Amino acid sequence: MAISAKQVMELRKKSGAGIMDAKKALVASDGDMDKAMDFLREKGIAKAAKKSDRIAAEGLTDIEVAGNTAAIVELNSETDFVAASDPFKEALKKIAQLLVDQKPADVDAALALPVNGGTLKDDLISTTQKTGEKVSLRRFQLVEKQDGDSFGAYLHQGGRIAALVVLEGADEATAKDVAMHVAAVNPEFMTRDDVDQARLDHEKKVFTEETLNEGKPEKIVPKIVEGRLNKYLAQICLADQDFVKDPDQTVAQYVASKGGKLKAFVRYEVGEGIEKKEANLAQEISEQLNK
Repeated sequence: MAISAKQVMELRKKSGAGIMDAKKALVASDGDMDKAMDFLREKGIAKAAKKSDRIAAEGLTDIEVAGNTAAIVELNSETDFVAASDPFKEALKKIAQLLVDQKPADVDAALALPVNGGTLKDDLISTTQKTGEKVSLRRFQLVEKQDGDSFGAYLHQGGRIAALVVLEGADEATAKDVAMHVAAVNPEFMTRDDVDQARLDHEKKVFTEETLNEGKPEKIVPKIVEGRLNKYLAQICLADQDFVKDPDQTVAQYVASKGGKLKAFVRYEVGEGIEKKEANLAQEISEQLNK
């Protein structure tokens, strides 16, 4: 029976399986979607283990909060197609909950956590089997707050970006507003006091040379440099940034108006820092089906 690209796409979307796995499953089941799903579930784990050297630069992030603990996590796949599949999303949610409950020290400790009679690492191998792509836990961070603090969690683009904020005082709604700002603007530091001196010295030197090259009188150069440095710090420091919902006040001023104070933030963006392989999905499917 001839299998169409539409059938392959449908099974791939439903199962998260790879292109060739979806095609083979449909061929083996004479195009029956339910039987093809069963075929994929019955595959062995060995194949999944062979995918360990592939680049997993796509995926999703998630945030789970339990009491005074929050976990922000990034789970990777090879393509955004698989990241959108149910098996992947279920694995991500389960992992986030496991992390906030068990509070492992690092990724290695997390992978060793007991899950379903095995470990989280075994569970990820099983997810790799289901999706047909390498699925890996890239990173996570556990964030603690005090009883009087507020967590703010925000996922952008379905989890492509995650922002977690802790405020001293205020409320959850205010903290979420700040988390949305963090997701959108991507600050590097909480306050200018968090910027290391070497970076400050470097920027000051650059601004000084720039100002001198503009022909400004030397006696006013320090004042101009100070102004430019302050403007630069206001761009990279959360407290000094113009609040996206009200540019007439800074983020720190907004939080203070709600009876709070900035305490901490974490921002994850899927795949940041990972070299990604460019791929044309339609072309790949066409090429695979014609093999």
